[in-house]
Amino acid sequence: MSTISTQLRNFKEPTKDQLTHVFFSIPEVPPVPPKDTEKRGSGDIENMEINAILSFGAQEVEDSYAGKLHLLPPYLAFSSLDRKSVRFTLPLSTVRRVERLNARAGVYALSLSTWHGMKIIVQLTSLRPTADLFCSLLREALKAELQRGQMKAVKGFVKTCYSEGLVSLSGISDNEREDGSLITETKEGGSPPETEFHGGLGLRFKFPGDPKKLREASKIKLWTTYLKNHGRNLTLLRYPQCTRLVQVGLPNRLRGEMWETLSGSIYLRFSNPGLYDQLLLDIRGTNSTSFEDIEKDLHRSLPEYAGYQADEGISALRRVLQAYSHRNPEVGYCQAMNILAAAILIYMSEEQAFWLLEVLCDRLLPGYYSPTMHGTLLDQRVFESLVTRCLPMISDHFQAVDVQLSVASLPWFLSLYINSMPMVFAFRIADCFFCMGPKVLFQVGKAILKINGEKLLQIQDDGGFLNLMREYFASLGDSAHPESADPRTRAITRFQELLLISFREFAVISDETILSERRKYRNEIVNSIESFSKRSAVRNLKTLARFTKEQAGFIYDALYKAMCEVPPPPVAAPPPSLLTTADGNQEKAETRIGLPTFHIFLSEILTWARSEKIVINGFQQRIDREVAEHELIDRLFYFWDTSCKGSLSFQDLVSGLDGVMFNDLMENIEWFFNLHDKNKDGYLTKDEVLTLSESFLFIFRHEIGDAYLGAVSKFMTNAFEYGDSLLPQHTDSKTGAAGPREIGHNQPYLNLATFRMVVLADEVLESFFETDLSASFRLEPVPDLELPPASSGFLGDLWSNIATQDNRKMFNRLSDELGKTIGKHQVIYRPTIGRFTKLEEPTARESLISSPTKTTSSGSSLDTAAVPSSSSTLDTSSIHDNGPLSGSVFSPMPHLKAVNAAFMERTPFAIDDVGDDDDDSDLDMVHGEDDDRVLDEVDAFLEAHDSGLTEADKEMAKDLLNAEPVK
Repeated sequence: MSTISTQLRNFKEPTKDQLTHVFFSIPEVPPVPPKDTEKRGSGDIENMEINAILSFGAQEVEDSYAGKLHLLPPYLAFSSLDRKSVRFTLPLSTVRRVERLNARAGVYALSLSTWHGMKIIVQLTSLRPTADLFCSLLREALKAELQRGQMKAVKGFVKTCYSEGLVSLSGISDNEREDGSLITETKEGGSPPETEFHGGLGLRFKFPGDPKKLREASKIKLWTTYLKNHGRNLTLLRYPQCTRLVQVGLPNRLRGEMWETLSGSIYLRFSNPGLYDQLLLDIRGTNSTSFEDIEKDLHRSLPEYAGYQADEGISALRRVLQAYSHRNPEVGYCQAMNILAAAILIYMSEEQAFWLLEVLCDRLLPGYYSPTMHGTLLDQRVFESLVTRCLPMISDHFQAVDVQLSVASLPWFLSLYINSMPMVFAFRIADCFFCMGPKVLFQVGKAILKINGEKLLQIQDDGGFLNLMREYFASLGDSAHPESADPRTRAITRFQELLLISFREFAVISDETILSERRKYRNEIVNSIESFSKRSAVRNLKTLARFTKEQAGFIYDALYKAMCEVPPPPVAAPPPSLLTTADGNQEKAETRIGLPTFHIFLSEILTWARSEKIVINGFQQRIDREVAEHELIDRLFYFWDTSCKGSLSFQDLVSGLDGVMFNDLMENIEWFFNLHDKNKDGYLTKDEVLTLSESFLFIFRHEIGDAYLGAVSKFMTNAFEYGDSLLPQHTDSKTGAAGPREIGHNQPYLNLATFRMVVLADEVLESFFETDLSASFRLEPVPDLELPPASSGFLGDLWSNIATQDNRKMFNRLSDELGKTIGKHQVIYRPTIGRFTKLEEPTARESLISSPTKTTSSGSSLDTAAVPSSSSTLDTSSIHDNGPLSGSVFSPMPHLKAVNAAFMERTPFAIDDVGDDDDDSDLDMVHGEDDDRVLDEVDAFLEAHDSGLTEADKEMAKDLLNAEPVK
């Protein structure tokens, strides 16, 4: 029982448009409800980008920035020239007015007003025709959004966002504590207050950490000011101050909404209203293997948090994970998903958590939570490479003492550090992760190693490495400089030091760096995973029969290659059954191939299941292989399908091949007889005898000479002669002549003993069943499959577009036509048996008929000199595998073991305990009550943001703030 996946082979490098969508956190294909199919249209509008200068705010609260304005219907997006200072993503449904401003001559400026009155001024700096085209496309996209009715849905959607209440006149409601959790106690018998804003379990069970130590009140004030001036939720503009505030740490009550805004999951929630609730209805009363795995991990998901010690938290976690696994059956449920979902649900509602989990698994961390975990293994290889480059002493020491870096780092990446360090600090890393992307995981990981560098050079084994990391994470709240005389210096914690080193010293690690390293090591990881999967599949076989493990591996290689060419249907779990095995486990899902994939598989290991023709056209000499199509191959498929499921598993193929490859003469005759005995009654009918004869002709179709054709003719004569002689004799009452009784074509006619006697009467057929039949099944190393080429610049992309399989076929057809024109085109079919290698006139005993000599398509006589089977240019059997991967290749086994060990338990940290609102704190002695000092933590490692504008451009942008619309 095994599951074989070819998903890794289907990977393709993201296109420029896909990378743009990822950068702006935009869903690649905006979903449209089925009932609104007649209103589709915005997705059909052409994408466009244009050079622009962004000015914002009538109060001049921000500078102007040069960059690019992107129209990606149904979204409008902007990024500054450095792609990190300023950017925004606006759903077009939030735009209420677009006006052209009456500015200086030659200046093309637009004013965009959002639904809540925010004004954005964009100066288009491209040529006038380009600007006119952009405006025309923008107008069409806005009309399409209006027709879809999305503009009406905005106000109802934003009512679920806490930021709307935060910027309103009422501010924070009276029923909230300082940390953002709700006060559920009622006064004078009144009903508990209700809120329409989305929120997580923290509203009821409180948020981790002490709100006074976390300075929640100061953070709320700073964010309130920013959101009032720069938009919120669907219309948030991300200026440099936004990144600064995120690095300081998000307030508990606003964290969930900011996570979905920064990651882009808010756009999925906005575009798919009610989908999560519908999924919950669909999965009600159903069961699957993923659901069973989820149940096992529910009570191991942050059990120290009070919300998961109650049924409310466990039930919410169960619903989110089940809904995701039901919507994404190929991924289902993977270990560590429970940790992420449990952490997210503290700050987000179930619907918010569901969509954020979708973005995490599909876009932010692709391949992390898949059955093979290929994304995690790839990033671990990238992390090791970066450590070797930037921290060579630590890397060399780890290799010298045989310490696996991934033993500790893999759980860091899988759980976003939530399972390794105190939650109050892990959530701040998650804040930066959703804001700045996956590079944060690498930056923080390298900073951890650098800070502990001296101690790491003293460890001697994996256990010492893990203990050191555990001690460091437990001390993140301590002072980084406890001996300093300056109270401000003493107030800097080890966690603040960690962020400082991460974002200052390792700022060189960019998104482009990560993508480049992933391309570099992807093939190595794919080959390593496939090798591991192959060993697991062979090991999981119920029986190897008479095959060795190496031979079973060859069968697996042929099967895998066939699955890559013709993918089988998705693996489905077997239906629930009341009958289980002795150990109480039901049958698990396994990969099974259909008839089209079986044709490809059989052509790899069976000579007569393929047609190999040697083409010589004067320009090239090549071997073309074609998969044979015949009823015999279909019959063999169903003959091996002993479970009558209409598909074959890896075990079925091994068992089926074992039934023919090791047979002697008599066993092969019996096997071939049973293959054609459709109703398994021990007799062949006359129709089945004719079908068997056609099978012979198919197998011998490319053999040289007429020996095999004569043997088949003799077989048919003898079969009917011997068959008739065994029938009951009947005397005609009219003529008195005696003869066999007439029977129908579907009546039993020829038994096994008679069939064996007919075969043994011919030397050619006897030789075929004695050696050639079993020998035609050849288990040989399959040439390594080519992986999709990684992008290697303009020339590499150009060559990959030219050297495609379709273009090769087109070139071959062209050369063949030219060869026919000049009379040098030859096609020679390679024999499938190859026992007779020269033309011989058959004797009377060997054949009853003679046929003229076969000729090639150009009229020349077929000669064995034209079929040099030993030539390396014509014999594909000379292609061999390079053997197993060397020991230096990245192996996934230690990483998988590390995951199992790391997620079994999580170290409890006292700092995560929720604090009381009335606890006294001496932090005011150090920090004071000045809100501005909250930002001092990160000022040291924030670099200057260049707007890309000259002084004249800035003056012009300021003038646009007071410009009037064109009338």
